[in-house]
Amino acid sequence: MNKDIFEDMLSGGIIDKDDPRMTTVWDIVFRTLRLSPILNSSSEIGQIRDRLGEIIQGEIDSSTIIFVPFYTNFGKHIRIGKNVFINHGCSFLDMGGIQIEDNVLIGPKVNIITENHPIDPRNRKSLDLKPVLIKKNAWIGASSTVLPGVTIGENAIIAAGAVVSKDVDANTIVGGIPAKRIKEIEL
Repeated sequence: MNKDIFEDMLSGGIIDKDDPRMTTVWDIVFRTLRLSPILNSSSEIGQIRDRLGEIIQGEIDSSTIIFVPFYTNFGKHIRIGKNVFINHGCSFLDMGGIQIEDNVLIGPKVNIITENHPIDPRNRKSLDLKPVLIKKNAWIGASSTVLPGVTIGENAIIAAGAVVSKDVDANTIVGGIPAKRIKEIEL
């Protein structure tokens, strides 16, 4: 266990519900809850970038467009590349880390989730964290869900409504519940 709980979170694995460092995590959660209504009342793209940048504690490139409403429970562990488009109503649960590379398209109502809980009911309120990586030029279709620990390969397409529980190879299209390979993208 590292001294810094944020490093431990990004490393993945179980964060015990009774870990005394969780107070710093809750501070970030409550800060994000306070800032989210301000973000979601924004009406200009530059203002949205600035306000989301405040939540994620990082700069969002001027080539990136995010439509509100946008939801996150944490924010600190989201990284967004250049020329990214995120449509309305997306929800990012990012305690385990979400990295979105350049030129990614994310459709409306997409859920990206890095957080789970242990199966053992005695420890169920602990966190089981795994990062999500979305590589360059990927396109995540409307109302899709990307689950913890998944990497979406470069140029991949996730069909609308898919539930992605396993890595997606570069240059492929997947769809369904759970998502399965539909075909390869010819370049």
